[in-house]
Amino acid sequence: MGKILFEDRFDAGRKLAELLKRENHKFKDPIVLGIPRGGVPVGVVVAGELGCELEVIVLRKIPIPQDPEAGFGAVTLDKTVILNQELLEYVKITKEQMEKEIEEVYQEVLRRDVVYRGKRPFPDLKNRSVILIDDGLASGYTMLAAVKFCINKNPERIVAAIPVASDSAAELIGKEVDEFVVLHTSHSFYFAVASFYENFEDMEDEEVIEIIERSNKKNDSEIK
Repeated sequence: MGKILFEDRFDAGRKLAELLKRENHKFKDPIVLGIPRGGVPVGVVVAGELGCELEVIVLRKIPIPQDPEAGFGAVTLDKTVILNQELLEYVKITKEQMEKEIEEVYQEVLRRDVVYRGKRPFPDLKNRSVILIDDGLASGYTMLAAVKFCINKNPERIVAAIPVASDSAAELIGKEVDEFVVLHTSHSFYFAVASFYENFEDMEDEEVIEIIERSNKKNDSEIK
């Protein structure tokens, strides 16, 4: 298992922002997209340090019926479906079960998008630097789905910025984005994102909403 690297998700955000600024990254009209729930507190710190907009990008893993904590892919807001074909070879799941799981997850994605973002249209990503953030990558397939969703929006570039990732997830995502920024890559066979955090409590929807609203109010006051 991993050693403690971060006090909590906000601490991870501070350290990630320091790395982005230290390496003198040049972003064109940047926007931070946090993957809820855990990527939002990381993302709000990065957005604050870079002085850019924070938004939520809602997507969900597709759980394996026999093991809901594990997933065989992910679904995005526009119903892009990314499947872990290698894992599916070992999972006993019928086509009907798969379609049922995908539809249930998609309905939850739609529900969460309304809860987190209300009636706001999804931001225009065309010709912008998109910085995708989560609190960690285990398999990487949720992040991969986020990348595919953003590619369809014609951004100037896509950057995946992550506090910690497994080596397999880092390899998977690193090939799909313009830039992959990670504080720590783990080569351990037994990988768990939570093991790198001192405090890694489950987040509720209300916490995500509060962070987004606080960030929006700050941006509004700065514009005025």
